[in-house]
Amino acid sequence: MNMLAPKDMVKAHQKGEEKKTQTPRVEEPLTVDTYAGKVQIRWEPDAAVSALGQMPFFIEFLKTAELFDRWVEDCPVRYRSPNAPRKRDVLGTILLSVLAGHWRYAHISALRGDGVNPALLGMKKVASEDSVRRMFTQAGVSRAEWEQWLSQHLRASYEPLLVEPWILDVDSTVKPLYGHQEEAKVGYNPHKPGRPSHVYHSYFVGSLRLVLEVEVQAGNQTAPVYAQPGLWKFIDGLQAQHRPALLRGDCHWGSEKMMLGAEQRCLAYLFKLRQSKNVTKLIERLIDSSGWEEAGQGWQGVSCELQLQGWSGARRVVVLRRRVREKKADSSPEEAGAAQLRLKGIELMHHGVFYEYAVLVTSLSLGVLSIAQLYRDRGDAENNYDELKNQWGWSGYTTQDHQRCAIMARIVALIYNWWTLYTRLVTPDKHAEAITSRPLLLHGIARQTRHSHQTTVSITSTHAQASAIEVAVGAVSRFLKWVKTSAEQLTRAERWRLILSRAFDKYLHGKGLGGIPRLAVAPT
Repeated sequence: MNMLAPKDMVKAHQKGEEKKTQTPRVEEPLTVDTYAGKVQIRWEPDAAVSALGQMPFFIEFLKTAELFDRWVEDCPVRYRSPNAPRKRDVLGTILLSVLAGHWRYAHISALRGDGVNPALLGMKKVASEDSVRRMFTQAGVSRAEWEQWLSQHLRASYEPLLVEPWILDVDSTVKPLYGHQEEAKVGYNPHKPGRPSHVYHSYFVGSLRLVLEVEVQAGNQTAPVYAQPGLWKFIDGLQAQHRPALLRGDCHWGSEKMMLGAEQRCLAYLFKLRQSKNVTKLIERLIDSSGWEEAGQGWQGVSCELQLQGWSGARRVVVLRRRVREKKADSSPEEAGAAQLRLKGIELMHHGVFYEYAVLVTSLSLGVLSIAQLYRDRGDAENNYDELKNQWGWSGYTTQDHQRCAIMARIVALIYNWWTLYTRLVTPDKHAEAITSRPLLLHGIARQTRHSHQTTVSITSTHAQASAIEVAVGAVSRFLKWVKTSAEQLTRAERWRLILSRAFDKYLHGKGLGGIPRLAVAPT
């Protein structure tokens, strides 16, 4: 053992005392010449600040509903190394990254300077991008465990809402890939032909903009026949009272196998039909029909029965047409009374006027106007994809193996659902996409200070509607406090139904979900 001489011990003691009394060096401010004159700039790297200044309100929502805590607890990862990161730190880092609008793992480094929100989430530090990537490849955790964990929490985010009549929208989207990823195959890709990709088969709650489930498959499996096993498994796993009132999809889903599966489960359906040869013949037969009626938004419609080759029986179809204003017929008098096939097979000329046509197949007995409007509402599913791919990271977070891509797709969908429900509490009249809701309800400069064992976060929002948002998020915070105190006798599931009842009060017309009392007693 090394021993210090008395003289050396005195020097070491003096050096330690000098270190204790040494004050931090204060950098001289920089002088910057601007159009407002010269200003003094000083760096404060140790200040506890955050660019996601309004995040504490969302964290209160997650804590009151016990969403984040249970998600972390149920995660199948079990770290054994003493040097491994905490599970809460890794999942909290993913949450912050997705909310911040990142789409690559490399963007996670931008969170390192956040000195406020990680601690408010119960984290000790922001995990590195490598820790996040490695988490989903941990040995001993099977793919089935990952799927069960995420599907369970994804379903918990919306399941209480399914007691009300709802529509299941089915659709698919393509995610182009630019590396050597597993299952990256060349398939149907209208925007980047020949580019390897993955396909996301997804299900949504119509009008509410909530993700029910997403399945990531190889890029050459865009056809709905590859998604049907997962879709029927999802529907069969729902309780009878939770099943959709209507199954809705575009022309890719309007197949015999799809309709037969819905009929076997006594599910109503509404699909669009492809413009096949026999469908076009039907349109030509109906052109001079006197049964055309108003179908809304410039459309006319007529209802009839059709049995295509390969169908097990005749089904009801609704043929819709709308005048194409920008096209002018250039026909001779002999052709004016005849139907002429033009362009892509969806436009026919009748009496010198071009019409575009669409054919729907359905098991519903509603009128033509109602059927047409129901299908037009399906267009909202396209908005879901635009938001999830361009604003929530479904176009990114790519790794070489297929499993991690599928896991991150479900995690992004789960966080998207949580944020959507929170924004519904703040702005209940409409859905706010992330490009609008983030600057409104998330961005802001937060500075954290501590005095007398009390933590204070000061928020400065740069949004033009900052004063209105201050009132709105304050009302949500008071409601969540009321849920924790006045609703103590309720179970966790009942409290979650109470929160959902408040978020979708516009659609529920004031009634609570599953026997929850009316919201008149809740603070506003």
